Amino acid sequence: MFEPGRGTMTGRSPLASATLAAVASLVSIWPYTSVILPGGWSLVVVMMIVTVAATGIAARTLLRRLGSGLRGALVIGIQLVAVACANTALLASDTAVLGLVPTETTVRLVGIRLTRSVEEISTGVAPIAATEAMATLLGLAFGVVAILVDHLVAQRLVVLTIALTTVVGVTPLIVSFGGTNMVWFLLQAVVILVLFRYAARADVRSAREASPLVAAGVGVVAIALSLIVAPGLPVSATIAGSGPQLTVSADLRLGDDLRRPEGVEVMTLVTSAAAAPYLRLATLSRFDGDVWRPDRGRQQSLDEGFGPAEWGPDIETAEHEVSIRVLGVSSERLPVPYAAEEITGLSELWRAMPLNRTVLTRAANAAGADYTVSITTVSPTLEQIRATSAFAPRRAEPPEDLPAVIAETARDVTAGADTDYDRLIALQDWFRREFSYSLQAPVEEGFDGTGADAVATFLEERTGYCIHFAGAFALMAQTLDMPVRIVVGYLPGVATDQERGDDTVYSVSSDQLHSWPEVHFEGIGWVPFEPTATLGVPTQFASASAGGGTSGDPNAPTPTTAPNEGPSAAPTDPTDPRADESGGGDSLQRLDPTPVLLVLLGAIAVLLLPCGFRMLRRLLRRSRARSGDALAAWREMTDTMVDLGMPVDPSDTPRMRAAELVSERGVAEAPLRLLVRAVERAGYAAEVARADAGKTRVGGDEDLTGALNAVLRDLRDSSPASARVTSTLAPASLVRVPLADRARTTV
Repeated sequence: MFEPGRGTMTGRSPLASATLAAVASLVSIWPYTSVILPGGWSLVVVMMIVTVAATGIAARTLLRRLGSGLRGALVIGIQLVAVACANTALLASDTAVLGLVPTETTVRLVGIRLTRSVEEISTGVAPIAATEAMATLLGLAFGVVAILVDHLVAQRLVVLTIALTTVVGVTPLIVSFGGTNMVWFLLQAVVILVLFRYAARADVRSAREASPLVAAGVGVVAIALSLIVAPGLPVSATIAGSGPQLTVSADLRLGDDLRRPEGVEVMTLVTSAAAAPYLRLATLSRFDGDVWRPDRGRQQSLDEGFGPAEWGPDIETAEHEVSIRVLGVSSERLPVPYAAEEITGLSELWRAMPLNRTVLTRAANAAGADYTVSITTVSPTLEQIRATSAFAPRRAEPPEDLPAVIAETARDVTAGADTDYDRLIALQDWFRREFSYSLQAPVEEGFDGTGADAVATFLEERTGYCIHFAGAFALMAQTLDMPVRIVVGYLPGVATDQERGDDTVYSVSSDQLHSWPEVHFEGIGWVPFEPTATLGVPTQFASASAGGGTSGDPNAPTPTTAPNEGPSAAPTDPTDPRADESGGGDSLQRLDPTPVLLVLLGAIAVLLLPCGFRMLRRLLRRSRARSGDALAAWREMTDTMVDLGMPVDPSDTPRMRAAELVSERGVAEAPLRLLVRAVERAGYAAEVARADAGKTRVGGDEDLTGALNAVLRDLRDSSPASARVTSTLAPASLVRVPLADRARTTV
């Protein structure tokens, strides 16, 4: 079973330790499923752990004849290379040699993704989106964690293994204010007990012969990683506040971002138009009954532009330029006004999507971008838009199981309108007139989402924020057989005192994150509407007799397909609907400390398991000693010495060890003499010892248990306070028992 003189178990040792380490690593990732949305990251993390285990087994088997120090260093190096190659194959194969070996492009791409992932978890709201950036970070991070756990288990450093996996596992539960994950605590407890059992059965000589340098290095890295992991994990917005950058994705999870305690400036812009435009990040046309999903379509180089015009030659247009500087938003989608025609100032990593005239990338970040967009503002007259219909060659159908109230309400509200445009205006005006804006009501009433059931509840409650207005408008328009989509972006910026040349600089803040619906009109293109009560500028076209359809002064506001030319980006109501009743801006959700306290108590309980296990063992041995079991008393004395950090030579006889304790530690001689005599009689005269069991006395007053207690008390009194604390919280005897003592007894 053991290979003599080498400190490495042959046959099952590499497999056993690697398997146990892999299980411990897998259990530690469980809590992360509550702070990161389901996605490919979990498969990536599992593959990293499997890769570490497999390469560890193979490397230790091939290098078994090397010294333990060199072998450990080589195994770590091989596992790091394997993790890098596996991560590349899973997430960046198109940039690698043979889809496996990283290149300079791979390193650059991974660096960009890591930067983006740090921004996402430092400014996002748990649960955060399962992006490729998050998968890259988690894959590499848990690859390193798996390597550390693998080597800690191989070195039988069980206490450090437990500390690392517990800290890694419990941190997301604490920082995200999530509920107590009892399943994880139970699994972790089982893993801890298995780790102790594994270490207790290991060859002690192998632990002594293991490289101190490798063991110390792995331990230091493990502790450092534990201290670094906590600050970098997804934190609930209620405690994290606003970071330097806001992470935005096209998943309509805007409520958590809008409920931040304060807004931060995310971009500035300058435009040649008379007012700042809405800025769009993405469009969502596909609705599956629960979620609106971002549009997918062909992408092309920015040099190729955005495709042909969607409007006819008889529709009046105006050309403008908008210069945008992104300051505090991290996204793979670029904020651009509609309808973009040309963009300058960007690298070739950015791509245009002609389908919706948006800009996106897989290898760059919007943060820090400074670019200029040439746009065309389309201005049909009231007569022109009334004369056409809401039509598109491809139109998504509403789900068949929509709540009946959605279609019924749409028909009731639009009953008096004769054209598609008038029906949409009726919907827009109805929402703005009959509904109120609230960030808190959807959370309090339980309909904070974009699903069909949430829309039905919103129509009943008549209060919510932009995604509820846009989602309800979109579904109601679909029931009226109109092609509709939802746009995610920003409200127009607010004018500042700064100027760039003759143009005003506008500032856009994080709390202007917004969504609105668009409907496609044949020969005109996508026309946005603004149903959100008290926010933005409602769409309204002027008749030709009132000047509609004429450009006039190029610097003057004109009727437009974009609801962006109005008096202000601020709410039309003088009271900001984003402010709470106390007037303090977005209100903080009331924190319930119970989940955090339960998680903390659970973490403390897990970390105290070694202490509890050692106390139970001590009680059992004392019980046996009380019935005359001298070997149990001797084992307890020896384990206490190990816990207190005292040297224990396996070759010592009981008399030699007792003499050393009396001379070097000042232990009372009488109880030690009694213990030695009892152990010797148990070893050489077992039948006589059993006959006299329980009859032995110290000074005629105390039994064997009293002698043991007296010796243990002297051992502790002769040790420094730090050793006594360590012996209680991290008892070393659970993982290290002198070989000679183990040969004579079993626990």
